[in-house]
Amino acid sequence: MDWASILYLGMTLGLFALFAVIVVRTYHRKRKKDLEEPKHRMLDDD
Repeated sequence: MDWASILYLGMTLGLFALFAVIVVRTYHRKRKKDLEEPKHRMLDDD
């Protein structure tokens, strides 16, 4: 395995780990209220 392949594999795994962190953080139960609030506020009558 050459250095380019190792670098490519490392970048791929790093980006996948970043994606997993973003998904877990977004869909965590504690953040549900923060994510839902703008949706309900947008539908409220003025």
